[in-house]
Amino acid sequence: MENYVAVDGAVCKCKFSEDTSASDILVVKSQKKHFANDKGANKKLIATTQDINQTLKNGTFGKCTLQPNSSGNQPCMAVITKWQNFYEKVTLSNDGKILTEISKAECPVGGPDCIEIFKHGQTAEVGEQQMQKADRDVLNQINPLVDLEEIDTTNSVCYQN
Repeated sequence: MENYVAVDGAVCKCKFSEDTSASDILVVKSQKKHFANDKGANKKLIATTQDINQTLKNGTFGKCTLQPNSSGNQPCMAVITKWQNFYEKVTLSNDGKILTEISKAECPVGGPDCIEIFKHGQTAEVGEQQMQKADRDVLNQINPLVDLEEIDTTNSVCYQN
């Protein structure tokens, strides 16, 4: 898989929003079992093609340019009816396919591919493995107040059986 997996908290945008900077947050409601990105595997639920209907936090992208009336554009009532461009090689326990950063959604008003995932929702977390691989000179230059030898000693004590 070359693209990032979309997770709970991914940011979506609609190409028909009057406000081009308007966005909404994807809330994974279709499953509670499959996680990605976080060390504890309990925070970032994987978004799937089963995350449809009212699965956006605010349920709107502002005013919709496809719904004009005499006083301007009507408010968007974002409802996802279908997803496209998902990862087809894996089916999760909810019978959903994994959404990625290139997945796009369909809305009854905007049609296919009108809603896109703007930010996949994953965040970088520094763990023990990254610290072990890091260049000590670079780390010391970035943060000279941290005693790297003390961190190594503390980690070796914490991870002993």
